[in-house]
Amino acid sequence: MSLASWFRWNDPPNRFSQRTPTEMVVETLMMELSWQTKQAEKQQRERENEYRKIKTGVDYGWLVSYPKQSYDISPGERLQLEDMCTKIHPSYCGPAILRFRQLITEYEPEVQEVSRLFRSVLQEAAEKIKEEEEAKKLARQWNTKNKSSLSLTTFKSRSRISPFISDIKTISEDVERGTQPTRRIWSMPEFRNAK
Repeated sequence: MSLASWFRWNDPPNRFSQRTPTEMVVETLMMELSWQTKQAEKQQRERENEYRKIKTGVDYGWLVSYPKQSYDISPGERLQLEDMCTKIHPSYCGPAILRFRQLITEYEPEVQEVSRLFRSVLQEAAEKIKEEEEAKKLARQWNTKNKSSLSLTTFKSRSRISPFISDIKTISEDVERGTQPTRRIWSMPEFRNAK
């Protein structure tokens, strides 16, 4: 038995991810949430240091050591957010992240408010997806109605219309009766009143 069979060096690498697009969307969005939470916590610490520096007049920031991450989302809230992320279509993942970053820079929230902003962005994206699905559904219904009405118009257009046979008397008919019809040019068909 060769040593190569013990190690998987000779196996071709798996190029395709074993994860579904939904799992990738959930992972991407949750990574963005955790990164924004860390950034908000860092900014909050910097604001507190500035406030202390202004209040006391002395900078002891070089003495203070902070934990890596002190704020964490509760497991129940994390599960709710992950469930909301599963409803986001992969094509909306990027716009949702951009909207979330825009709100973060606009409001500069406290650490506890980041998850609420994230939730609002997910709800907004889910509503947009729902609106688009309803619009597509209405468009499909409209297209099927148009197909049925087109069949009626083709049926109606098969009936012959004779423009010279009319029961309605007009002034022009009275005038034409008194004059001799002129001969048409040879390329034009000649239409006569058949009465």
